[in-house]
Amino acid sequence: MKIAFFDTKPYDKQSFEKYATDDLKFKFFETKLNVDTAELARGCEVVCIFVNDTADADVIDKLYEFGVKVLALRCAGYNNVDVKHAFQKIHVVHVPAYSPYAVAEHTMAMLLTSIRRIHKAYIRTRDFNFSLSGLTGFDLYGKTVGVIGTGKIGRVFMDICHGFGMKILAYDKYPAVDAPCEHVELDRLFSESDIISMHCPLTTETYHIIDQKSIEKMKKGVVILNTSRGALIDAEALLDGIKSRKIGAACLDVYEEESDIFFEDFSGHIVDDDTLARLISMPNVIVTSHQAFLTNEALGNIAETTINNIKEITSQGCSGNELCYHCGKTENCKAKRIGKCF
Repeated sequence: MKIAFFDTKPYDKQSFEKYATDDLKFKFFETKLNVDTAELARGCEVVCIFVNDTADADVIDKLYEFGVKVLALRCAGYNNVDVKHAFQKIHVVHVPAYSPYAVAEHTMAMLLTSIRRIHKAYIRTRDFNFSLSGLTGFDLYGKTVGVIGTGKIGRVFMDICHGFGMKILAYDKYPAVDAPCEHVELDRLFSESDIISMHCPLTTETYHIIDQKSIEKMKKGVVILNTSRGALIDAEALLDGIKSRKIGAACLDVYEEESDIFFEDFSGHIVDDDTLARLISMPNVIVTSHQAFLTNEALGNIAETTINNIKEITSQGCSGNELCYHCGKTENCKAKRIGKCF
């Protein structure tokens, strides 16, 4: 069986190569999957992609024409895949949980870096500037954090916040019954939270869940964190909120238009995205390039789960991590993935 990996980096190869055998052959491509690069998958039974690859209807039709049977995402999110169009053509599997600790810990690391000005202090002391002027932060103890999305990552982040002595408000369409939080409606979360952290998937319902209207409902000086999906936040509205001093700080590991920028080195180039350039130029904004998942433990779990997903689908015809429209839903299959979806 041949597997074509798209948008691969050195750490991807290192994680997956140990699973290669005479019966399991890998082809690694640095290019992203799209309608123009799909031809590279010809002759492969499986295609493995990441968050910024494109698997829309046109791409899926091409892969199906080439005989691809499985589309394996080495990530949790699947908003870049037309799962409905793939039904009865190509099986789609994902990695629902690789390391919630990695993402949750990165979220807290960004928050602490921002509010305690650690990044600014680091730069100063490198120049032997030991002044404390402008480095005053604030305590997390007693502050209210609003968590949007109480899945595995959101719950781990809430546990961390609980350890800091924070009051936790949470919103989720399917509330977690045993989480250390008070479940509230979005309007209350927006109006009462000192810090808001995004941990929900990107769907039609959550697209731009933070926009101009929701920002108007927030406290002055609110800190916004996003380590989930870029399009949860309207970047222009976020920028306006920062410029008007309504938003006190923003920590972004994801960005709405990141697909052609993140994971690449543009240090010697001019980036055409004016919104991203303006966000990065703001003194109260921290941007990391979708690295929250990047720990040894997470990479190992991603590779192991992805390979197991592929083996299950190809040998048994079904997988517990399959995404399809057999029951009219992408997840929460009524058949509990016991039998084949198609």
